[in-house]
Amino acid sequence: MKFNNIYLKIALAGLLLTNVSCNNLVDMKPINEISDADYWKTADQFKLAANEFYTYLRTFTDVINDNPHSDRRSDIVYVTGGSVYSNGSNTIPASDGNWNTAYARIRATNYLLDKAAAYSQPTEIQKYVAEAKFFRAYIYFDLLQQFGGVPIVSKLLTTTSQELTNPRNTRDEVVDFIVQDLEAAIATLPTESAIATTDKGRISKGAAQAFLGRVALYEGTWQKSRGNTTRANTLLDKAIANSDEVIKSVQYELFAPVALGDSAQKYLFILENQQSNPANITKAANKEYILANRYDFATRQIRFNVTHTMLNNVVWLTRKFATMYLSKDGIPIDKSPLFKGFATTTSEYQNRDSRMKYNMMLDGNYYFDNENPGARTNWKGDAAELALSRGKHKSNTASGYGNQKFCTERRLDDNQEGYDYPVIRYAEVLLNYAEAVYERNEAISDVDLDKSLNLVRNRVNKTMPKLSNGFVQANGLDLRTEIRRERTIELYLEGFRRDDLIRWKTAEVEMPKPIEGITWTGTAYETYWSGIKNNVVNGNYRLESSRVWQEKHYLLPLPSQQLQLNTNLVQNTGW
Repeated sequence: MKFNNIYLKIALAGLLLTNVSCNNLVDMKPINEISDADYWKTADQFKLAANEFYTYLRTFTDVINDNPHSDRRSDIVYVTGGSVYSNGSNTIPASDGNWNTAYARIRATNYLLDKAAAYSQPTEIQKYVAEAKFFRAYIYFDLLQQFGGVPIVSKLLTTTSQELTNPRNTRDEVVDFIVQDLEAAIATLPTESAIATTDKGRISKGAAQAFLGRVALYEGTWQKSRGNTTRANTLLDKAIANSDEVIKSVQYELFAPVALGDSAQKYLFILENQQSNPANITKAANKEYILANRYDFATRQIRFNVTHTMLNNVVWLTRKFATMYLSKDGIPIDKSPLFKGFATTTSEYQNRDSRMKYNMMLDGNYYFDNENPGARTNWKGDAAELALSRGKHKSNTASGYGNQKFCTERRLDDNQEGYDYPVIRYAEVLLNYAEAVYERNEAISDVDLDKSLNLVRNRVNKTMPKLSNGFVQANGLDLRTEIRRERTIELYLEGFRRDDLIRWKTAEVEMPKPIEGITWTGTAYETYWSGIKNNVVNGNYRLESSRVWQEKHYLLPLPSQQLQLNTNLVQNTGW
């Protein structure tokens, strides 16, 4: 069975692992479509059942729509009308699909683990057991980020199980459970190079180590920012060790084909096996995606209109995000002599971090999408191709800052995009390592910066000075701020910004600030976009004011229905 076609095989496994219920700690629907007496007899049957878990991976809809980890709920992305989770006006819901789905999925992983315990040849199925533990940890981490401590269910339950009325486990207990599952999975999972070609895309040892690095960094910094130094240090040590193991494994690398030059930053995110870039590089060249939700134009399209949602349309980037990009000298724009200011519609893009021009849209530049005409024909940018483009971008719309990340340029119908979604990529591992080292020691050596963060920073900024202790001191910078800046720039729209502000405990500072677009007063926009004059405050286009962030917003409220079903659950503080 080719893993590229794994999603075509899941229907059968779904019969075994159907999970729709009201009380989500137990599956109320009998699993009787396929008798256990006729199943769980071969390793291939365990593999087929484990295939369903891969549908749990985060994908484009999770970060583009208004979902728990979407940047729409942060301070660097805005959509018309705003988000109640961003501006602090969300309330207690009666039910929560994320809670419901999570526990249905936990039951599915527990089901496989239960059957595995009785299998006569455990070594034959050990990697599928490891996959089940990885995904159980993956789901619990998602719950932890949203709700904090939640009930741990580590075995199959029935409608009469006493565990249905258990109170919430503590935050520490949930984290320890996640770590335990991941460490057990790491011990068994194969390295990336040992995975057969037909199984590429399955969980590797490196993926589990990278994910444990993410979990440990998240919780380590959560604890540190709240004064729990001992607990924080233990977790940060795990983050450093596991991220370092991924680096030392030499199984992954940043996507930087010479033929694409700086544009690798753009084409990485829209890579298909059909021509999708000037050099006709295909997915086989991408060793940066450690774990991806895999799509293909021929066999599994995304079936979501990614390009038209993201290309200067629904998703608006904010002034705060635009000003985070460094100048080419590696210095923030408020300090750099290279910064050209805001006088024209394109001056602020000059002499900046090259990622800016590949992530964002510049006024007057030609752009392409999947329309006909409007799509690329030869990627030469010649007169004939430009004549068929969607035309020159006009920045007097939306926030004035247009996005182009995740937007295809090749001709296809809406919803037919076939590029992969990066669940875990190597750039994140490098940034995780740098941050974990710094937060653990309140310092990081230039050697450690060079083996991690600077690889990301200089991927498409070959002449930008490296981040170093001497550079920071010479230019009056703050090393923690610069480490966090690199993370925000590199990982935007991949579901990290809100979670980062929460774990750093800086959301109370950053989230109440007004959401703004372009600088208007004293710039070309006074005539180019005169219609927004009444929305200009302190010289900038004001998109949203009256934003709040209270201590209670660091966690989401438990849905009231769950509190009614289990009276031993206690609501999060402040709700």
